Amino acid sequence: MTTTDAVDALTDARDLAALATQLSNPNPRVGCILTAPDGRVIGQGHTQQAGGPHAEVMALRDAQARGESVIGATAFVTLEPCSHHGRTPPCCDALIAAKVAKVVVTTSDPNPLVAGRGIERLRAAGIAVDLLPPDSEAARASRELNIGFFSRMIRKTPWVRMKVAASLDGSTALGNGVSQWITGEAARTDGHAWRARACAVLTGIGTVLEDDPMLDVRLVDTPRQPHLVIVDSRLETPLTARLFGPPAQELARKILIYCASSEAQKQAALEALGATVVCLPGPQGKVDLAAMLLDLGQREVNELHLEAGHKLNGSFIREGLVDELLLYLAPLLLGSGGHGMAGFGPLQKLDDGTKLAFHSIDPVGEDLRIVARVRGRDDFLHP
Repeated sequence: MTTTDAVDALTDARDLAALATQLSNPNPRVGCILTAPDGRVIGQGHTQQAGGPHAEVMALRDAQARGESVIGATAFVTLEPCSHHGRTPPCCDALIAAKVAKVVVTTSDPNPLVAGRGIERLRAAGIAVDLLPPDSEAARASRELNIGFFSRMIRKTPWVRMKVAASLDGSTALGNGVSQWITGEAARTDGHAWRARACAVLTGIGTVLEDDPMLDVRLVDTPRQPHLVIVDSRLETPLTARLFGPPAQELARKILIYCASSEAQKQAALEALGATVVCLPGPQGKVDLAAMLLDLGQREVNELHLEAGHKLNGSFIREGLVDELLLYLAPLLLGSGGHGMAGFGPLQKLDDGTKLAFHSIDPVGEDLRIVARVRGRDDFLHP
């Protein structure tokens, strides 16, 4: 196989991994390409839903379905094959049993249960393993695709993405609360695609009481619905909220309500509707947001999609818990008196502001989508 063929196989494996973006949570998004000694692609696959086959097994099955022998084949995998029994058996064992000759690994697995052990087991079985340099383009792309998984494994908390739709002068709603719709249909649809890739969508009790939202994915097709997280300090979530009723019951998603104090009868009623109530009291009678993120990490939440009002947004920024902003700006001016993006401050010095780095800027319909990261928050991606 030529260097060009290897690069093409790695690119194809990465494209396959991207197909698992809305599917594989909480597992990482992984793609695998199998090539014969003559360079032909004989199998390919990507990670399926949690509990289903991983990329390597899907590629081996694909080769079998094509009637191809994988003995002596090379496997190109975007993440180190797992070496532990989780929801499925170890992928490195499947590759060893298949008698592949070589495995090219884009990046190592940050999961402490793997973390090099998959590569060690493959080599111990006599299989040649090439691990790409961590600063290679392919390795960086694989880690980027799995930013939430890497965050949970390394930092023990999800990657927190705050989504905001605002006018060009920064208003998310008029003073009377009207906000539908500041941005256009294309931006709203794009926002649902970002919801779909998250493990969970988070909002505050203010949004629940004011808007009675579903906060599900409706505008794009998705094989799974993200879980719903509500920050509700005094446990005020109505038992009649739409998030509990049809079609919510058909979404097969978990509903987590975090409070600072609970009343046994109300908690029991919410739990009877299928919610899980977690009491994490913090200062001033509010939910301890940092502790909540640690709890969500333990519950296997990789990417947390925050869609809340300016008060809760402000709390997340003030406490330094936001990693990334997903900002939709409409070509519209709403003037003073409206709601801002996040209520925090006032600050005394410019240096006290939250410093961001633009990650991408793209037009979406008539609006502008900006992805901006809090400086330094993604350092864990770059060993």
